[in-house]
Amino acid sequence: MNARTLVVSILLLLSIAAPGHADQFVLFDATFTFTHQGALNSKPSQSHYYVKGDMLNAARPKNWTAPVDYRNGTVHVRLEVLEKPMGDQPTTWSVCYIPYKGQNHGYGCIGTGAYTTTGVHEKDISMTSFWQNNDILWDQGIKEMHLVLKDDHNLHAHKRPDPEKFFPTKVRMTLIQVSKGAKYDPKQVPGLP
Repeated sequence: MNARTLVVSILLLLSIAAPGHADQFVLFDATFTFTHQGALNSKPSQSHYYVKGDMLNAARPKNWTAPVDYRNGTVHVRLEVLEKPMGDQPTTWSVCYIPYKGQNHGYGCIGTGAYTTTGVHEKDISMTSFWQNNDILWDQGIKEMHLVLKDDHNLHAHKRPDPEKFFPTKVRMTLIQVSKGAKYDPKQVPGLP
């Protein structure tokens, strides 16, 4: 083997062994005020805020498994609580993926984790570890998202005897889908402070 062939072989081997391009995309970035009346009147389910249509990224992949594997990646949840009622009532959001096609229950949900203050609350969640993630046919894509306001015991906020501890609230929620093997990069998300 001559020197040139050896160099080409080494370069080819290094390019195969190098990690692939880290892909991520914003699934949605929504700022909204949620009132008790809005929670009571949301349809088809109470305490739900619906993210659908042009609120979702129109360029989201139809197939989340290939050619880029988002199904086995992570989701970065950025919840900015802009306004909330006085007090330190632990509050959380269930964030549910509603697919074009599902199985069993037909959807799956992540949680933001409980918070008691305004400000930015962030976390990374494995796409293979959240509730009912296997009930989604990921190669068929995601149709819409349902955001459900709850207390820290998983009770819908509108069912509480003290809804004034939860409503009104104003939040900005941003979900960034990160491909398998990649790490969330906030510099790739437009419009974040």
